[in-house]
Amino acid sequence: MNEVIEQMLAHRSIRRFTDDPVHDADIASAVEAGQMASTSENIQSYCMIRIRDEARLERLVELTGGQTKVARCGAFFVVCGDTRRHRLLIERGDRSYDARFEALLLSIVDASLFAQNAVLAFESMGYGACYIGGLRNDLPRVQELLGFPEGVFPFFGLCIGRPDQSPTTRPRLPMDSVLFEESWPEERGMLESLDAYDRTMVDYYRTRVGNPVGTGPAPQGWADRMIEKFTTPTRPAVAPYFRKQGASLD
Repeated sequence: MNEVIEQMLAHRSIRRFTDDPVHDADIASAVEAGQMASTSENIQSYCMIRIRDEARLERLVELTGGQTKVARCGAFFVVCGDTRRHRLLIERGDRSYDARFEALLLSIVDASLFAQNAVLAFESMGYGACYIGGLRNDLPRVQELLGFPEGVFPFFGLCIGRPDQSPTTRPRLPMDSVLFEESWPEERGMLESLDAYDRTMVDYYRTRVGNPVGTGPAPQGWADRMIEKFTTPTRPAVAPYFRKQGASLD
């Protein structure tokens, strides 16, 4: 196993950071690495906006559900899908923008690949990272705060800084739950694999809350968490906000 794979396997979200700054040169290196991620037809429909203003950061703490790390990390960024630059080219050529859902989908993929490449680069320099999906809790108010132009879609926040904690890596699904041959597998086998993973995660959650395996009440497992997640609508304002920003969901 080489050093790159070892670094990737050691990834964990860092939620507490030291007061050390994130150097501009390191940010530039990470962004350059992020830009080398694959992008469909070289469209590059993403951007990353650094937020430095303390008042804005504190407001973002509120809008992300009280995630204080947003204002306490070394550098906070908002990662966006960005079709604005493409629209400017079209408007300059006196034509009409007419991209469909595919354009939004491409920007989601592009921004995610860019961000993960950048995070790997930051981690290689000794920084830690935490993605902030809570940015989408109230996108209309995030819009009021940051004023994105039409064609720019904030997807998630990104905290970067020197780690002030050393959490354990979180177990992932068994490989036979994500790597298949030729087609999607038989469902009974999938459920058996998920049940085994659920038991692993129950033990993991016990450790996180300080209850050794076999002691105290059993924490909620992964399966129950997923059932709650996907049977309760969340963030209903996201799609209307994206439409207002010029995205087609057709």
